[in-house]
Amino acid sequence: MTTLQPRPPYSQAEIHALYPEGLQLQLVQVLLRHGERSPVSARFQNAGLQPFWPYCAVARQMVSSTQDGTEFTPLKWRRRLETFGPDDSPVIATGPRGEVDAVCNLGELTDRGRETTHELGVRLRHLYVDQLGFLPPTINDADMIYLRATPIPRALESLQQTFWGMYPSKHRSPTLPPVTIITRAPADETLFPNDSNCRRFAQLSRAFAQRTADRWNSTNEMDYLNKLIGKWMPESSPRVAVDSHPRLSGIMDTINSTLAHGPETRLPKEFYDDKGREIIERIGVEEWFSGYQESQEYRQLGIGGLMGDVVARMMGNIEKNGNDGSLEIGGKDGSTGIGRGGEKSIKLALSGCHDTTLAAVLASLGTFQGEKWPPYTSHIALELFKQSQMQRSVPVQRDVAIAPASPPKPAKSWFGSIFGGSSEVIHNTANLGIARQKLENLSEADRSKLDGYYVRVRYNDKIVSIPGCKPVGKHLEGDESFCTLTAFKAIVDKYTPQHWKKACLSNMDVPAFPEKPEPAGY
Repeated sequence: MTTLQPRPPYSQAEIHALYPEGLQLQLVQVLLRHGERSPVSARFQNAGLQPFWPYCAVARQMVSSTQDGTEFTPLKWRRRLETFGPDDSPVIATGPRGEVDAVCNLGELTDRGRETTHELGVRLRHLYVDQLGFLPPTINDADMIYLRATPIPRALESLQQTFWGMYPSKHRSPTLPPVTIITRAPADETLFPNDSNCRRFAQLSRAFAQRTADRWNSTNEMDYLNKLIGKWMPESSPRVAVDSHPRLSGIMDTINSTLAHGPETRLPKEFYDDKGREIIERIGVEEWFSGYQESQEYRQLGIGGLMGDVVARMMGNIEKNGNDGSLEIGGKDGSTGIGRGGEKSIKLALSGCHDTTLAAVLASLGTFQGEKWPPYTSHIALELFKQSQMQRSVPVQRDVAIAPASPPKPAKSWFGSIFGGSSEVIHNTANLGIARQKLENLSEADRSKLDGYYVRVRYNDKIVSIPGCKPVGKHLEGDESFCTLTAFKAIVDKYTPQHWKKACLSNMDVPAFPEKPEPAGY
């Protein structure tokens, strides 16, 4: 899929149905794919596609913070890209019509991507501010909003565009302090499936990709693709295949990137054949995301860390102990703490991430069957609701044995030296609370804190239902899309890693595929 075609805003009747009386919205966590971008690699120049695209006007007006004594002042500058010339001498990279300015680097968020992510922010504002009144119309600081992005610039820039769409200048105080955005070192990143820093996950990914190649490379479908576009494949890899060079998923990336932009950067018409695109997308989804649907270890290493964070923030919202991210976001300069405006809890979490993040989250919950590749600027909203006391008429089903609570095991410190990106840090666990503790390890008192809370998942404004929440007692009576928090946590607990980096070095000699089915969403 390429550019998202968003549905119209919910009607008032839909709002009443989707946000019924008796359920109070407590926390919204939005995972958003970055907006439209240039391809991550220069492909098919032999088909007339220019490697550098003229769709990044931001390059004309870059801004950096520079230090002047004790003060930081903005440095405005213009970026031009340099590349190799015919004899390896440096030349300025140019667009299809010889453009030297506003030229995009590979994989860069384009002007269109900035527009669509800003529009996403406008849509989120309309829902959560204008229609529901959940968020304030104007902010004096942003310390009730948890902002996080991956280290990839297009994800950070998309997050910023979305936030600005939610709170444009007229709805921000003139004295708004700098907003806090959380990032991680690449070795610690769990906001996307991190095969570069998780050896076992890389091993699993290769195995599932190879299975897809073995299944599809010699099929009629692949023969059809080769008749369509095979003549543009390089001599070193003349046949289109799952594992060709470029890979089939790379071909899809270039097709989708070109479709999202102007006529100056188009491939020959054969690349846009409807049947061919459907085949490419179906195979790509299987290659990249079938592992989440079939293997608990794949879910744990690929997306379990992020989902554990999502649930921990829900627990922190309930316990009001800062584990919802408020202590990370708040605090004066030099310290963490409550918000600079006195905020003690997070109401909205926005995370700038990637297509692989969104599909992995949905697939790990068993809700990605039959879905296409996530379009640019897609988003998932995970909403936490609290039921009013008057509405609690149905007892919550408890089918997980309760054991005495046990403290988390101390982490071993030598993993930091192996990964080189972060050393182990001893944290104060006095306010740990429920956080990532497994449901079966909670005391009766802690477990009862989850009663009356529900989780709902929306993907691009479409309600999705988790299969493990369908049994009686695991969802709101009359609506399977409202999963009890107890049931939701039980599902996510099964693939939340206790020590991700240790798990990334484990099972290296174990077969990649599970011995028996391990379906997602239960």
